[in-house]
Amino acid sequence: MATNSILDGIKGIFAPEADARAATPAALDTVDGTGDGTPVVVKSDADWRAELAPDQYRVLREHATERPGTSPLNREKRGGVFDCAACGNPVYTSETKYESGSGWPSFFAPIPGAVATTVDRSLGMVRTEVHCANCGGHLGHVFDDGPRPTGQRHCINGVALDFKPEA
Repeated sequence: MATNSILDGIKGIFAPEADARAATPAALDTVDGTGDGTPVVVKSDADWRAELAPDQYRVLREHATERPGTSPLNREKRGGVFDCAACGNPVYTSETKYESGSGWPSFFAPIPGAVATTVDRSLGMVRTEVHCANCGGHLGHVFDDGPRPTGQRHCINGVALDFKPEA
């Protein structure tokens, strides 16, 4: 994987959240402005429950948050791609991963078009929630306190990701 390939393409255990939101948002705003944000993969709740481990289901479908420091992906340093654990959609690369000190895997940018966002008003605050653009699965949140070149910190639940190392 080329070192600057993602950078060149840049355009722009569990604690459940306080309020339950729909498992699959009807429409998501894409981070980089591509597509209409409607999830491509739509499954019944029963199908998601059957396919995902209980901790993955809580995070990806019920918007829970894994406890900080519990994901082995925090320490992952190899080159590779981080896929959505629900549908296999590649969402982040190791090229944009960095150590934020937050306790969750952090990235300064997604793969262009791979994630979408919604406004999250739970817990008495307003945050930007990050979803897989393919299946609508909850990945985490994005904050404006990250490093250059984007200034963003995509704070992602490790259980929502599958890491595929470079061959």
